[in-house]
Amino acid sequence: MNTLFAIALLLYLITFIVIGILNNRSIRSFTDYSVAGKNQNTLSVIMTLLATMVGASTTIGITTTVYNIGFPGIWWLAFGAVGLILQSVFLSKKVRDIGADTLPDLAGRIAGRPAETIISLIIVISWIGVIAGQLVAMDSLITFALGRSSTLIFIIASLIIIAYTAIGGQLSVVKTDKVQLIIILLGVTVCMGYLYITQGDNNAVIAQNIELLNEKYKASDLLTQFFVIGGVFFLGPDIMSRNFIAKDGRAAKSAAWIAGIILLVFAVIITLIGMWIRYNVTPEEMGDMGALMYAVSIMPRWTAVLLVFGLLSAILSSTDTCIINASTIFVKDILRKESITGVRITVIVIGTAALLLAVLGQGDIMSLLTGAYSIYTPGVIFPLTVAILAYKKRPLDIRIWIAAVAAGGIFGIMGTYFGTALSDLGIPAVIMDHLTLIGMGLSLTLSLASVRWKESV
Repeated sequence: MNTLFAIALLLYLITFIVIGILNNRSIRSFTDYSVAGKNQNTLSVIMTLLATMVGASTTIGITTTVYNIGFPGIWWLAFGAVGLILQSVFLSKKVRDIGADTLPDLAGRIAGRPAETIISLIIVISWIGVIAGQLVAMDSLITFALGRSSTLIFIIASLIIIAYTAIGGQLSVVKTDKVQLIIILLGVTVCMGYLYITQGDNNAVIAQNIELLNEKYKASDLLTQFFVIGGVFFLGPDIMSRNFIAKDGRAAKSAAWIAGIILLVFAVIITLIGMWIRYNVTPEEMGDMGALMYAVSIMPRWTAVLLVFGLLSAILSSTDTCIINASTIFVKDILRKESITGVRITVIVIGTAALLLAVLGQGDIMSLLTGAYSIYTPGVIFPLTVAILAYKKRPLDIRIWIAAVAAGGIFGIMGTYFGTALSDLGIPAVIMDHLTLIGMGLSLTLSLASVRWKESV
């Protein structure tokens, strides 16, 4: 697949450059560039929302997790789908009706400038790790398809992603997401069908081992992932960016609900692929290629190519969304400018920083994403949710509210990056293992304390 893949990859990415250039002609304002004109219909929002959610973690990462721990690996995506459905029920319409362009802009409108600034900083800093995680996944995919590692091709591919994102902005991302989603869904569906229909000798064994908890995934893990992963899907910057591009609150609410249901179906499909590999492939046979890459290696050539480009599409559709959102937040909410040129420059800077992190090999897909989410979720989810629900009903004590964001973020940072150092200080393991949850509990408590319950606006 090596030479063929290299040529096809180049043509595939050039297509997106062309789409970016064509979309650039439609850009008339900062709103067009940063939030796709805020006029996308329900179907467009559903497709770009799904494409955004289905990335490296939900394909390559999930199958490897399932291979290691079994069917409970489904909870990552299942909680994501639940978070999205809960967003539809409680937040989608209300958030869209407020009229914000970014998540920090939303925070600023309902809680003031300090809220906008602190949430902007958390997102921009932590999302570099999210982008790097997607690029690490792309590097692994390119290495597998070429049969060898090629830093040059990886860097060229990454720079093309950065370029088409900078050129076309959110309008380009929305259009390329639609193409990428179709390829993603075709690729994983064909893969599951091939494994279970043509290679299904162990299907009965797989069915017998479908379990929601086991010795490698305990009930306590449910609580952590529900809040950490579900929280990002409930009120994450990339997920909510799809809310902001919807034409109205009704479209945003419907899109979140339908996309959540479809994501549950996708969770079952990608988990079953991981289960087939778990019960048909030994660690020695798989080596270090990864669970989903092994599936590619045993599939017929045309289906293998389809799956590879499906995985590539999954990575691209998440990466470009993360880059444009983080860059827009930096320019609009930190620099306080509505400058298309400024966002384009920031896309290049943030994209390059994430690329350097990926090239230097600072972590794998799931560790980079989980690390970023473990900072964002305790610092932002509860304070912002409380602020949204209290909007125009109860005033906030902004000092206590900021303390809630800071406390949650600090505990997330400690648990993610300073666990070893804190353990060496003698802090009990039971506390170290739950720093993120402790941070979320403290954040929730302070958030509720910030609401002036006895006063009305």
